[in-house]
Amino acid sequence: MINLRDRIQQQVFRLNGLSMNEFDLSQPPGDPGLFGPDSVIWRVHGDFTAMMCGGISALLLQMLHPAALAGVWDHSNFREDMMGRLRRTSQFIAVTTYGNSQDAQTLIERVKRIHLKVSGVDSAGKPYAASDPHLLTWVHVAETSRFLAAHLRYKNPQLTRAEQDQYYQEAALIAEALGAEKVPKSVVDVADYLQQMRPELRFDERTAEVTRLLMNAPAPSWQAKPVMKIMLKSGFGLMPAWAQAMSGREIGRFQQALIDQKINAIAVGLRWSIQRGAWYRAMVRMGRLG
Repeated sequence: MINLRDRIQQQVFRLNGLSMNEFDLSQPPGDPGLFGPDSVIWRVHGDFTAMMCGGISALLLQMLHPAALAGVWDHSNFREDMMGRLRRTSQFIAVTTYGNSQDAQTLIERVKRIHLKVSGVDSAGKPYAASDPHLLTWVHVAETSRFLAAHLRYKNPQLTRAEQDQYYQEAALIAEALGAEKVPKSVVDVADYLQQMRPELRFDERTAEVTRLLMNAPAPSWQAKPVMKIMLKSGFGLMPAWAQAMSGREIGRFQQALIDQKINAIAVGLRWSIQRGAWYRAMVRMGRLG
């Protein structure tokens, strides 16, 4: 008989791609992968609650760029299979962060091949290509900046500025392997970059439609639905204030405090239930855990 802890863990694995069982993060013994257990990225990407909230926020921020949104709009079945897209994205993050060197490279090359097939014209009639280094940098910075924001809010607010800079330096290795260029690698540079990108961003009918779909995304079970709902709200609260204003979903201080209180309560249960996540499996591979 499956107990409560295992049931919750199974639902989490359905969301984060580990249920796909395509890659074994516990093998081969001793392979540090791209970063190794002493890296900051292993710490930042190791908490499911923060990563889910940060991932939702990343998607909301990414799609403010019309070219990034057009790539998903034209070449993805996210409208019919949002859970599948979430699993595939989560799998990429888990394997490139925690997987062995060969598996990480395999996924990077797979995504590069997919990007070469994704091109078209955005809603304003401007050509785009998913392999464009400028666009790749935007997608990467929007993602990593929200992962770090969620980690600081919901997991470890004491992470030092030096460690935050190291996180950006480490994560940039993946972005550059995918073809991104001029990737900012410090807290200051990321903040400057986001400000510089603001003139390229907009919230239009397409953005509104994807936001609506995301906010009504299916949960893996009826029990998980209220958890997903509050995580989706947290995603807006993790965006920069100017991005919240663009999206028409500004989160006030009182509302943010309520969201944070609920997320922190959810995190207690999730951290109790998740015993064999990506971080754990990679630590077993490195001989750090039995």
